Amino acid sequence: VRSRAESPDYRLGVEMADGTQLASFSLTDLRAMEQHEHEIPIACVEGWSANATWRGVRLRDLLAAVGIDEPREVDVVSLQEESAPGRRYGTSTVSKDLSKQDQTLLAMNVNGEPLHLDHGFPLRLIAPARPGVNQTKWLSKVVVR
Repeated sequence: VRSRAESPDYRLGVEMADGTQLASFSLTDLRAMEQHEHEIPIACVEGWSANATWRGVRLRDLLAAVGIDEPREVDVVSLQEESAPGRRYGTSTVSKDLSKQDQTLLAMNVNGEPLHLDHGFPLRLIAPARPGVNQTKWLSKVVVR
């Protein structure tokens, strides 16, 4: 993940479920979009939880930027290679209801600092009321259903 996440050529792709490419965004593009900040806890399936303040682009704003204005179910996909340990968590489905919420972010910062690679740099999904395992790290693309 490290080399792909830290590459100056990093892009977040947005595509339809049939593979039609809608757009791709650099980190500069994403930082230029309106940023939102929310305190959202992470609850781990191992029994711990922690509050954090996350900042990034709302998922609904990203979808609007590619011409999708109605709530849609989407899959967010990690940069992890298919064979990587834990890959089963490399894709997370976001419901239509959750995709339209203010607090559903493609986060670039946590607690006022840029994300560290361990926490999902360059971009991770953060949404309310979801276990941490579904808050996908190291995003590579958003697939619109």
